[in-house]
Amino acid sequence: MPAVNLQAARPAPERFALFLALLVAAVLAGGCENHGSGLQSLEGKPLRTEGKVLLVNYWAEWCAPCREEIPELNTFYREHRERVLVLGINFDQLPAEQVKQQAGKFGIEFPLLAAAPEGRWGQPMPQVLPSTLIIDSNGQWRRTLVGPQTAESLAEAVAAVATVDSGE
Repeated sequence: MPAVNLQAARPAPERFALFLALLVAAVLAGGCENHGSGLQSLEGKPLRTEGKVLLVNYWAEWCAPCREEIPELNTFYREHRERVLVLGINFDQLPAEQVKQQAGKFGIEFPLLAAAPEGRWGQPMPQVLPSTLIIDSNGQWRRTLVGPQTAESLAEAVAAVATVDSGE
């Protein structure tokens, strides 16, 4: 077996330093890329939730109160989207195309999540629909609203969370 010249096999210090610098830069760039909360829309896009109160609404096609509530959620989303993000989750966890069809039929204007964030906020999947989790701007669950909500009741709930967040 021929001998191997270890000096020749070792990369030059300059190349090694360049390699390390590029490796560190790649790792840091990947780690610093901000994809928000880790939540993905039904379209597979990352959702930015930083600094916003989240209203995470569970709905289903067969739920008549859910269908009644959707226009209220749409109105609230349009009027408060700067500081509140309304997110929908199909309770039945249907395939994305089917959820998109149902959402179109019901006129849902707010983003829909690709999957239920099971246990993310320490809350189980709701057993009553509609249910809306209120998550504060720090990502902490604050309360769950059960039953159909109005834009006014949503505003009151968000105001209560904002008061707690500000320490008032």
